[in-house]
Amino acid sequence: MIFVMLMAVLAGLAWMIQIMSMMKFVLNYGVKISSFFGLTALMIPFIISIIIPFVTFIAIIFVYNKLISDNEVTVMASAGLSPRQIARPALAFATIMMLVHLLMNVFVVPSTQARFYDMQWNLRYGLAHLKLQEAAFTELSPGLVVYVDKVSGHDLSQVMLSDMRNKQSEMVIFAERGKLIATSRGLSIVMSNGSIQGRGNMMVSGTFDTFDMDLNVADKGGINSYRVRSVSTKQLVRDIFDSPTAKRHRNALTELATRFLEPLMNIILAALCLAILLRSSLLRRRASFAPASAVGAMAVVMAVFMSAMNMMTSLTDFGVLTIGVFAMLGLVMFALCRK
Repeated sequence: MIFVMLMAVLAGLAWMIQIMSMMKFVLNYGVKISSFFGLTALMIPFIISIIIPFVTFIAIIFVYNKLISDNEVTVMASAGLSPRQIARPALAFATIMMLVHLLMNVFVVPSTQARFYDMQWNLRYGLAHLKLQEAAFTELSPGLVVYVDKVSGHDLSQVMLSDMRNKQSEMVIFAERGKLIATSRGLSIVMSNGSIQGRGNMMVSGTFDTFDMDLNVADKGGINSYRVRSVSTKQLVRDIFDSPTAKRHRNALTELATRFLEPLMNIILAALCLAILLRSSLLRRRASFAPASAVGAMAVVMAVFMSAMNMMTSLTDFGVLTIGVFAMLGLVMFALCRK
């Protein structure tokens, strides 16, 4: 119950911070509230995957410190139970959380993150957010203004488009009809039966039957930009062996370690916490600083693990980190279970 309560509070707090940071979608793009909350809700699995080892650690330290302060651990030890037996429920719980964390990292988070980035891109640059008003000038981006006489869905009539974004190639386009379409680069408008006037190094004027113009209001990366958290695990393994750039290779290695090694931190932190608390509780003079020591040890272990992940540059480094994580797991389990 402590775990559930902490997870709800911390995940909810992180979600609220995410909502506040993304309010620009409602203010700048006119996104519906339902679509906005649907977008931010896709971040919840990612948030949970980050905080789950810490919440597991906090829940265990809270419960076992309560048992120690109520002398229940002393009674159990006097009845013949070893530290390993007393720690068994917490280790079983940490193992379950490790499996849940692993499943989330391998399957749930990549899927929801891919949907999050796709939905974010569509809300920002797709047709979903664009609302052209009839008989009014609409500024799509600085220097790009559109006037439409009538709007019927994505079909436009009597279109005037002024593109002053590039001072070297300014243009004004008039057309009888137009149609908005979404491409992988962003919004495009297909106009028919019109004229164009351009000004740059020289004046240009002419007419056209059909004219397709990319509005270029999307970001440079576009929908196809590489975001490692949204890549499927299968594709991630491929990227490690066949990466076009060294940076992408390093990102793929770091993400692979995050997905497969980070879940083990649930057990490592739990065993570390239990070893410090239970060993100190059996001393003649009980160490009142044991919870603080456990928190400090957790901070050191996580700092070392995160630093090692970010320093990886090759599969050899990944292998060394894997061996180090399992060695750390064996060390804390030995410290917990030894008599």
